[in-house]
Amino acid sequence: MSVRELVVLGTGSQVPTRARNQNGYLLRWDDQGLLFDPGEGTQRQLQFAGVSASAITRLCLTHFHGDHCLGVPGIVQRLSLDGVSHPVYAHYPASGRAFFERLRHASAFHEVATVVEEPIEAEGTIARGSFGALEVKRLDHPVESFGYRLVEPAGRRMLPEALDRFGISGPQVGRLQREGSLTVGARTVTVQQVSVRREGQRFAFVMDTRLCDGVFALAEKADLLVIESTFLSSEAALAAEYGHLTAAQAGRVAAESGVRKLVLTHFSQRYDELTRFEDEAARAFGGEIVVAEDLGRIAVPKR
Repeated sequence: MSVRELVVLGTGSQVPTRARNQNGYLLRWDDQGLLFDPGEGTQRQLQFAGVSASAITRLCLTHFHGDHCLGVPGIVQRLSLDGVSHPVYAHYPASGRAFFERLRHASAFHEVATVVEEPIEAEGTIARGSFGALEVKRLDHPVESFGYRLVEPAGRRMLPEALDRFGISGPQVGRLQREGSLTVGARTVTVQQVSVRREGQRFAFVMDTRLCDGVFALAEKADLLVIESTFLSSEAALAAEYGHLTAAQAGRVAAESGVRKLVLTHFSQRYDELTRFEDEAARAFGGEIVVAEDLGRIAVPKR
């Protein structure tokens, strides 16, 4: 059975706390595992979460501040230690090539895993596959930063009553889906006659940034939006100065972009109690809000 969920490996920002590791998020999407922004300690967090390094198929960095990338050495070396046989694609801002090279080869180890570097030069689609399209948009942070969006193509939802009416069952259903039409007796049945259009799912990942066009573009119609909310509104000036969002701004983004489930994360170490983050976001956004917790699992809402 396919799984679509976010495994939260860390929710802290620059400084980890006793309860919050630095960043780290693994999106499990069918047979894909996209690891976003692994901060320091991510390898150990994977162990606590019960997730193998072999689950990782893509490494996606938004930018090269330490809390978003200092876990790269451990992850890269773990891929080789575990003998991961499939290639792992690494996406990161091209301006940080030198940083990634240092992180990838931070110490001596026997490299057997295949890490394919695909630096991001500009906005647009950076990968396509069975999962759909992986896209990036520029964010507004003191260093070059990109946010990510995974867009699944539209599909078809089969209608059992229509299949019964035409006498289609078992392996015939799969054949009809693959070929688009099927001859049943003296009649040809098309897939459109026994199904309805199903919009593909969307996942968006927005880290360190001020409000900008890229934030809203990434969040547009996302089923699951993971977004930084480093500060509360009482520190809005500080957020703007250092290129971050408040929980209230995250709620506004979700409301204006038609998001289904909002995940708040990347909390400043100054806050111990996080219920106020949900309260602030809820003033703008009436949908489901999750205040992320380390080692939590958050399901992508079904269509």
